[in-house]
Amino acid sequence: MTARTCLVTGASRGLGAAVAEELLIAGHRVVGTWCSAPGRLDALAVAYPDTCAAVRMDQRQGASVSEAMAKARERFGDVEVLVNNAAIADERPFEDLDDDAWLTMLDTNLVGPVRLARACVPAMRAARWGRIVNVSSIGGQWGGLRQVHYAASKAALINFTRSLAKLYASDGVVPIALAPGLFETDMIAAELASAAGKAKLAAIPAGRSGRPQELGQLVVSLVGPAGDYLAGQTINANGGMYFQT
Repeated sequence: MTARTCLVTGASRGLGAAVAEELLIAGHRVVGTWCSAPGRLDALAVAYPDTCAAVRMDQRQGASVSEAMAKARERFGDVEVLVNNAAIADERPFEDLDDDAWLTMLDTNLVGPVRLARACVPAMRAARWGRIVNVSSIGGQWGGLRQVHYAASKAALINFTRSLAKLYASDGVVPIALAPGLFETDMIAAELASAAGKAKLAAIPAGRSGRPQELGQLVVSLVGPAGDYLAGQTINANGGMYFQT
């Protein structure tokens, strides 16, 4: 597999850290972004000093995105693979979600990925090769009960992926959406420990939650030739949850 320059957002922990690590293991160059703390990125940068860089970025701020992109290009050249993983979650009843809650969710989970894709697409088109992997969620297909705004943002990300495919697949840019189910990450630890979360786990046909490295290995496969003909697709990585009622 050709070594690529990859930008993975939200790579300090959880699914992002697993994706970054699997890409590094496969021989790719990775710029991982963090917002609050570098977390696991510090260890990855030590383990892979020649191919890993940690960059602070707040994708809610256009200037921060521009600065991070400049640092990525300075270190490894143009970004060839963008993994839009960074996101926030927020469990509240719909009636308690005010305008600020909606705007914060959409700015982080939708507009942030839009900013990054917009920054990466010109070089990808010029090279006639690129991958944009948008990490959505099964909630973006099912809807949400206590995370209506989260589910809406992830549904919009799936539609954004389809639009990008219509625009740029003919230029060699392949946008793909991932829709993970329940994976063992800090973001859903509380949910998995609750009675409702345990019931969800019990109902998964695969009989277990997902392991973050499994999603990382899936992304690695998509960076290679296996991803060439998947423009605009949504890949369900959820152990069969999607077709459960």
